[in-house]
Amino acid sequence: MADQRGAQKLNEAIFRSCALKKATGASNMIISDFQPFEGEHCETVAIGNLLKHQGLELSEPMLFGIGSGLGFIYWKMKSMPLPFLGGRTKTLGRNICDNLRIPFEEQETTSIAKAWRNVEAHINSDRPVALQLDCFHLDYFTQKIHFAGHHVTMYGYDSTNVYLVDTRPQGSMVTTSLESLTKARSEKGPMSARNRSVTVSFDPAAIDIKSAVVRAIRKNADEFLNPPIQNLGYKGIRKTSSEIKKWYLSSSNLKGDFSHAAMMMEHAGTGGALFRNLYRDYLNEAYQLLDFDYLKEGHERFATIAGKWTEVSSLFSQVAETGSSKPLDHASELLIELSELERAAMQRLGEGAGNA
Repeated sequence: MADQRGAQKLNEAIFRSCALKKATGASNMIISDFQPFEGEHCETVAIGNLLKHQGLELSEPMLFGIGSGLGFIYWKMKSMPLPFLGGRTKTLGRNICDNLRIPFEEQETTSIAKAWRNVEAHINSDRPVALQLDCFHLDYFTQKIHFAGHHVTMYGYDSTNVYLVDTRPQGSMVTTSLESLTKARSEKGPMSARNRSVTVSFDPAAIDIKSAVVRAIRKNADEFLNPPIQNLGYKGIRKTSSEIKKWYLSSSNLKGDFSHAAMMMEHAGTGGALFRNLYRDYLNEAYQLLDFDYLKEGHERFATIAGKWTEVSSLFSQVAETGSSKPLDHASELLIELSELERAAMQRLGEGAGNA
């Protein structure tokens, strides 16, 4: 009932806005000349769209690296069938803006009506908006799982739909109903936000990419090497190595749990196909830009690291396919090795950036 009332309020607000625009002869509600930023990871795509529209277009690996994005988190709640393994920092978008010296303009509210007005005002001013929401409610998502840490860019709306940019695997330029957007933005639970929206405004000519690269590496290394709790950074990877064998014993759906974990690691979280590869490619771009030996060395190290994460996710898939616990023994050994490899790699990068 609450969802229905919220959707009704939102539709009424949009109807009034559309009627006003029609009466005054105002332009339509899709940002003119909008060109999407395309990529694989939701938050780099969302922030990439904001920056591109302002005149600063960077590659997705560069955005991830400038966001001091490499991280690790082992997160377990009683309501979760398996722990969540995250391979990136929580504050990626804010870090991108901080390291580029760009204001991070954020709005949050528990009011559905105000949340819409916040977004509408920017769209009507030809400014795209990044939104955090739960992808479960989005019409175009075929895999219906609750994940309230998803990010999209909104660049227009009409009386029934909103126009979004999501990741390339989700279709890039997509639409979803106003009702679904309301539910997605106001969803409660783990990793959720209070109808969060983000915009940026800056002069692209004033951006110093070289300084941002060094600043970002220094920050990333410090955070990764000095986690406040054992679940984070290289310590979290080592902890995971001793925890994964317990998953097998506690799982009531081995095939579903471990195939989902493998997919999340390889395509949406920690694995070599996403975050470690992004950081590897970032270090290569940084080396081409700055010609520092420590960046070349870091690139080579993370090329090896990324491949080993892919191997871990493959071993998880083997558990799902065979029902055997034996692949977890090898995965545990690999995670211990990865913990040390990443610790050493980030220490070298931190020292190099600190002396730059």
